[in-house]
Amino acid sequence: MAVEAGTYQIASRYKNMDIYIDYLFTEEDTKKLLLSLCAEDFSKAVLNAHPKHSGEVLYIFGKDVRLRPRFGGAEETVSFYLKLNKLKRDNPAGQYVIVISLHKQKHPLSYPFRVCDDGERMCAKKGALQAR
Repeated sequence: MAVEAGTYQIASRYKNMDIYIDYLFTEEDTKKLLLSLCAEDFSKAVLNAHPKHSGEVLYIFGKDVRLRPRFGGAEETVSFYLKLNKLKRDNPAGQYVIVISLHKQKHPLSYPFRVCDDGERMCAKKGALQAR
């Protein structure tokens, strides 16, 4: 709801900017990516380790997206790592989301709500949605 309402922001971290530099990926593409997240893309929730924000819960997702490199080359699959902080706001706009991380995955994630080819949960695949 926060993304649809425009009450979200991408944290200005160098890691997060790389995706916009390396690929033909825009802010509108970011919004589409966030809106496409579903339970199957969820990996885990962790407590915020930052001392000023202790007690906040961070939600980690993974998603594969086909992107074209900015400086030429064939389209490729990019496995995203997304870490979101959903903040409650005491105003009519409701929720506010900070996208703390939006970059390539460094390590495979597990997905507790995704059913793998073998029927098991907790797939450790890199985020590709599985055909059903």
